[in-house]
Amino acid sequence: MAHPFCHMELGSTDVAKSKTFYTTMFGWNIRDMDMGGGMTYSMFKPEGEGPGGGMMKHPVPGAPSSWLPYVLVDDIHAATKQATSLGAKVMKDVQEVPHTGWFSIILDPTGAALGLWQEANKA
Repeated sequence: MAHPFCHMELGSTDVAKSKTFYTTMFGWNIRDMDMGGGMTYSMFKPEGEGPGGGMMKHPVPGAPSSWLPYVLVDDIHAATKQATSLGAKVMKDVQEVPHTGWFSIILDPTGAALGLWQEANKA
């Protein structure tokens, strides 16, 4: 597949409860990363195949916990622009994750949320 799913992200209303559930259910090894400004991002990566991901306190107050898949793209700016030309709405414009890559978040024409991701080594 030319543009595979590459990361899964959980915006959780209760990160501690989510960590307990996923470590017990699937044996995930979760590693906390201090992102600054009081934000912690908890990363996980499977031992075998498949994308890893992360979890954090849901960034939208009052929103329910939800998963957001990310698709790997070669050029984050071009992909975000193309998505809008095809009827998507940009929810979070291109933002850098220092030393890691860039992401944007869109709603497809049907309202489904999707993240786009470009790795730093692809810049």
